Amino acid sequence: MAEPSAFQRSPCPLAVTLDIVGDKWSLIVIRDLFRGVRRYSDFLKSPEGVTTNILAERLKRLEDHGLIEKTAYQDNPVRYDYALTKKGRALGPVLREIAAWANAHYPATIKPPFKVE
Repeated sequence: MAEPSAFQRSPCPLAVTLDIVGDKWSLIVIRDLFRGVRRYSDFLKSPEGVTTNILAERLKRLEDHGLIEKTAYQDNPVRYDYALTKKGRALGPVLREIAAWANAHYPATIKPPFKVE
């Protein structure tokens, strides 16, 4: 169990979760991983238009928190594939519920085109 001082704001589970994935981009990156996106250049093709510096920072943060892992697929220059870890895949039901909430309260939103486990 982490010490309360290890938490950015407080040991409140909502605050801890928001400190990790509550920004504008982290859940979009996780959504894309569920959709099969694996490479940096493919994340940049997302319709939301994440910039390269923000994407690099989010991938690093998600990796630091153990939600994703990267594996080199090319050596020179080094390039990586990204994948959800077990911890990251556990966010699947959360994404599904957020999407269901948006679909119920904002009918013009699309139904998620990805399957979460």
